[in-house]
Amino acid sequence: MTLKTTNGSAERWLVLLSVCLAAMTMPLTFTGPAVALSRIAADLGGSPIALNWVTNAFMLTFGASLMAAGALADNHGRKRIFLAGLCLYVVASLGAMLAPDIAWFDMFRAAQGIGSSLAFAGGASALAQEFEGPLRLRAFSFLGTSFGIGLAFGPIASGLLISAFGWRSIFVLVAALAIASAVLGLRTIRDSRDPDATGLDWAGAGTFTIALASLTYGVLQAPQSGWANPLVIALLTVALVFFAVFVMVEQRVRRPMLDLTLFRFPRFVGVQFLAAAPAHGFVVLLVLLPIRFIGIEGMGEIKAGQLMICLSGPLLILPLLAGQLARWIAPATICGVGLLVTAAGLVWLSLTPPVDIALVAPLVLIGVGIALPWGLMDGLAVSVVPRERAGMAVGIFNTTRVACEGVAVAIVMATLSGVTAAQLAAQGASTNTAAAAQLLVTGNVGASTQHLPTASAAILVGAYEAAFDRLLIVLAAITIVTALVVFLGLRRGSTVEHEAVPVPACQEG
Repeated sequence: MTLKTTNGSAERWLVLLSVCLAAMTMPLTFTGPAVALSRIAADLGGSPIALNWVTNAFMLTFGASLMAAGALADNHGRKRIFLAGLCLYVVASLGAMLAPDIAWFDMFRAAQGIGSSLAFAGGASALAQEFEGPLRLRAFSFLGTSFGIGLAFGPIASGLLISAFGWRSIFVLVAALAIASAVLGLRTIRDSRDPDATGLDWAGAGTFTIALASLTYGVLQAPQSGWANPLVIALLTVALVFFAVFVMVEQRVRRPMLDLTLFRFPRFVGVQFLAAAPAHGFVVLLVLLPIRFIGIEGMGEIKAGQLMICLSGPLLILPLLAGQLARWIAPATICGVGLLVTAAGLVWLSLTPPVDIALVAPLVLIGVGIALPWGLMDGLAVSVVPRERAGMAVGIFNTTRVACEGVAVAIVMATLSGVTAAQLAAQGASTNTAAAAQLLVTGNVGASTQHLPTASAAILVGAYEAAFDRLLIVLAAITIVTALVVFLGLRRGSTVEHEAVPVPACQEG
């Protein structure tokens, strides 16, 4: 496909390539440790909560710092923030590779998240400066495809590396891609910033980060300690208070990190729901399914990676096709239909036995459904704010996306643990069901039997599978509701809205 820019500069192709290389590393960073979780646990040890943080530490810091990263990019220059983020990302990746225990590993995962947020916000907002109108939507469809490549090949690449060189080798791959992106970006990206920027909204960034961190930690702690535990109640209360303070801060500052007035526009609201949609319909499966395939069903890493390609493979092609379809079909329709297809795939998967061949079709259907809106998301995000505030748009959209992903993973893991414990209790287990369920959710069937010595491995696996199927039905219902909100939000819009928040003509719903 030929992508023309407003001035025909060939260097803009290289800018796009640099940002796409950086974007490709992020899903690799996300899916790789999920595939390697059982080996990480065997090597570094750690409690179920510490192992949950292998994923959530990255998601939490990535999501919590994206809005601040977008503001920093607008204030201090997109190129500078992009390169600084990649440097931090590389150092943290090498640190995770050499981590001596689970505590250090989780800390380096958190540092990876901060580096990723800086790189992504700086790179995506720089990309928004290079392309305008319909071309911007097409450019961002390439960005979506880059994520698809990382998601599609992440599990199988990680499985091959783990089998050949051990789990630590997965971080060499992401570091190499990040270095290549930085070298290319250093030569091609021109620095730009918001001329009206007045500095970072530190109060907003701080209150939002504390709120999100407290919420995620509370949700992760609840399965082990119980929802009535004083620590869990305190963490959730802190989250609620600081979210309220964040809203008050953003209403008073002259240049807020999150412009709350944008929520008056249905299109903006629709875009935020679209950002949240992959979290519960797709991203949670990237974490749960490798754990289930490897830890519960006993598959090898390579076989699990091959099945995960069925889920994420459609993201290799369909985001680009969706960008082309948006010329003739309203993005609202593409996104709404895609999410309904995803919901249908989730229901189908809940009815499918865990047999290799049988799993292929529902996994592909889920991937097809989520891939249709995937390539339009980032372009729609930057279309609903003035061009000068592209960094804020990228920050808001991706904060919504990644924060929802992190919180969704935490909530879904907690829910799966609770439903599994209930299934075990229904089958006659009276004590230690919560502890056994927590270990099952991390894929450790052997350790679970130690808590329930009277229950066979088959009973434990059956309880987990029944809980998993119920969870899929709930996720499908949430996805259907989200599809309706996204469709209605993206289709609505008044003349006043379109004047205040310009939208490229090809994206009119």
